Amino acid sequence: MFSSRLQWSARLNPIAELLARKRASGEPILDLTESNPTHAAIEYPVAEISRALADPRILRYDPNPFGSKEAREAVAGYYCGRVDPARILLTASTSEAYAYLFKLLADPGDEILVPRPSYPLFDYLARLECVRMTQYPLFYDHGWHLDTHALRRAATERTRAIVVVNPNNPTGSYLKAQEAAELTAIAREHGLAIISDEVFSDYWLDQDSQRVSTLVAAHEALTFSLSGLSKTAGLPQMKLAWIVVSGPEGAMRDAWGRLELIADTYLSVGAPVQAALPRLLGMRDSIAQQIRGRVADNLAFVRETMRATGARLLDVEGGWYATLHMTSIRTEEEWALGLLEHENVLAQPGYFYDFESEPFLVLSLLTEPAIFREGVLRIAAYACAARS
Repeated sequence: MFSSRLQWSARLNPIAELLARKRASGEPILDLTESNPTHAAIEYPVAEISRALADPRILRYDPNPFGSKEAREAVAGYYCGRVDPARILLTASTSEAYAYLFKLLADPGDEILVPRPSYPLFDYLARLECVRMTQYPLFYDHGWHLDTHALRRAATERTRAIVVVNPNNPTGSYLKAQEAAELTAIAREHGLAIISDEVFSDYWLDQDSQRVSTLVAAHEALTFSLSGLSKTAGLPQMKLAWIVVSGPEGAMRDAWGRLELIADTYLSVGAPVQAALPRLLGMRDSIAQQIRGRVADNLAFVRETMRATGARLLDVEGGWYATLHMTSIRTEEEWALGLLEHENVLAQPGYFYDFESEPFLVLSLLTEPAIFREGVLRIAAYACAARS
């Protein structure tokens, strides 16, 4: 009686089973996977946010499929004048933005190309829209790189779009200028759209003249750039994101009309957050600066602490995550289970993100410093003990 869109199973993986047992017994867990800024001891301007949400306009319902004019102008301001508000569509989340775009671009059975490794949610989003997810690889060589040759080979007559995550989650690698040019060439060659997920783009760690932080000014291929309050302002609970449409004028016009119909069908973005958006974006710097400082400090600590353990910290350019390449004396699941069992440290194995080889562990750099440092010290001690 249920849809076949999802292969549903309530069975927990071994790491989740062990975690549930330990939490049920009351054992304190050092969680190095925390990615929710509202759970990570970030200081928010509570009074200012409350005042922003007290706008009397929240009591009116003036439905607009694209979002209110004032809210879209605020998003345009975030891009410092590079984007016309008329090219911006508001959604409740980037997940909903993906759902809109998969509906727009693909028929059931069509393919969407997504990077590997990357965020595991793509598989569920694709299944819910009855489209297929086909992976193309990133490769690591003194930093992560887009494998454009493999990307070109992955495209078929059923491919409709290429997803690029910039910077990637969890590798933290940005799209470079040459990669962006090759990505655009592949999209044009095969008649594909580009979906550029830029939610972490504000969280760069070092200057790089070759880094491409956004594709909102793309003009050669139909491009949809995604972002939202969840990461830019550290406010996931506000449930507001956006799509910026760019590319050739004719393709944009055709896409825009269809997106209007899709968005008008759902009208999902609430009036309170739209009314508050200009003020919420105005206070994002104070929140983002805390996150950038937290990420930089935690990254420096894990880099120094793991230096003599045999594990290797992979290069990271931005975002909220760090990847440890552990020694091959254990599989990555054995590393993750051993750390949880013996050290009460929770880390994610690389297979959660579809790493092509192992063993890798992924840590959230957003974790509270005291928890992060103690957890990393335990990982280092556990790694050193395993070598002896």
